[in-house]
Amino acid sequence: MPLKNWCKPSPRKRKSSRNSSCLNRGRPCWASCESLGRTSPRPASLRNTNYITNLLIGSTKNHKEHMNKKLLFSIIFVVFIDLLGFSLILPLLPYYAETFKASPFVTGLLVASYALAQLIGAPLLGRMSDRYGRRPILLASIFGTFVGFLLLGFAKTLLMLFVARIIDGATGGNLSIAQAYISDVTDAKNRSQGLGLIGAAFGLGFIIGPVTGGFLSQWGYAVPAFAAATMSFINLILIYLWLPESLTAEKRASMTEKRPAITLGALFTALTRPFTGALLTTRFFFGLAFAIFQTIFSLYALKKFNLTAAQTGYVLTYVGVLSVITQGFLVGRITKMVREDILIVSCVALMGTSLIGWAIAPSVIVLLIVLAPTSLSGGILNTLLSSTLTRAVAPQEIGGILGLSSSVESSTRILAPIIGGALLQQLGTWAPGLFGAVVMSGLLVYVWSKIYNHPIVINMHEQKPAQVPAAISD
Repeated sequence: MPLKNWCKPSPRKRKSSRNSSCLNRGRPCWASCESLGRTSPRPASLRNTNYITNLLIGSTKNHKEHMNKKLLFSIIFVVFIDLLGFSLILPLLPYYAETFKASPFVTGLLVASYALAQLIGAPLLGRMSDRYGRRPILLASIFGTFVGFLLLGFAKTLLMLFVARIIDGATGGNLSIAQAYISDVTDAKNRSQGLGLIGAAFGLGFIIGPVTGGFLSQWGYAVPAFAAATMSFINLILIYLWLPESLTAEKRASMTEKRPAITLGALFTALTRPFTGALLTTRFFFGLAFAIFQTIFSLYALKKFNLTAAQTGYVLTYVGVLSVITQGFLVGRITKMVREDILIVSCVALMGTSLIGWAIAPSVIVLLIVLAPTSLSGGILNTLLSSTLTRAVAPQEIGGILGLSSSVESSTRILAPIIGGALLQQLGTWAPGLFGAVVMSGLLVYVWSKIYNHPIVINMHEQKPAQVPAAISD
């Protein structure tokens, strides 16, 4: 049969000829027809090429989302182990220092020494994570924490206690690097929820840690320190074997701007940007009021309600439960429904009100009630400030800005023990709470004028990524 008749059905056997067509020489009819310029329907499998392509693209997208969720929960687990070790020590540190005959003022200096070292170290580690990757810097940071806890357990003098806390603080960029990691593996829409899980891990650590530390302390205050060192060592192994790098080589190569880690000039530059400066200012004053509450809570509970270390640990466990509920279940849902600036204003107002309640609480029962809005507003505001900062800067600045934010917060932890202790000693147990409420009242006026209804926040909420980078030069 001539080639030109291959795809031409026979008039006498039209139906059968059409079905058998011309599979001559192993070629389907549509292929031969197209080679002759004729038209013929393609098989359904090829007519649906676009559908199949879209299906494959969708599968790739779903796979990527699955991998991002896996990475997210991996880093959250790492954060939980890290904070579990931290929470084993924190409530017992004043009692540990007392065994070395440390006065309340020296104990305050011990707490402040950790924060001062972190103020210097965290921004450096954050900037290094932008340049060299999150994973290696996180490993170095966790190793420093391990060494610090180990020295704490072996401490025989007050000086060694200070050295242990300074080493831990100087390498204490764990949290800011973890936040940068989460920013790498989440999109702008889900970033608040991802960062909120850090708060949930923090709360979960404070559910288990204080109770465990209190139990272990019956064999000596060094035992919880060794337990915390063990947690850090386990974390090192988990990160090395389990946690992949979130910042790809391509992303690191695109970060061409090589600047020193964090200097006073960098801080001044960040503060002079109207929007990022307002967020960092909010971080400082909110952090100061909240850190006073956190750092002197044990002394407050002892002076006002005569609580023991174990009882204080139970109260902190209750706070941990509240944090898990707030940041694990509420933050993600609330931030998707309510604009960030509205939430910031509301949380500042709620925090100020709850600090007044803390100042005048007449009983432990009332104190426990007051702690609920304190934890709610503090948890949401902490997450919001970190999330909004990461969305208000360029990708290559995320690690640096989170390190800077961590340093601002650390500076409040230097001042808070001094201010809170002086107020409690000179004026009474009501003074730290009232001071914090006054600070939050002034901050409320500030955020209303500087952050509320800011165009950048509105663009963020409306998911207009192209307009968000305006924050870099706002």
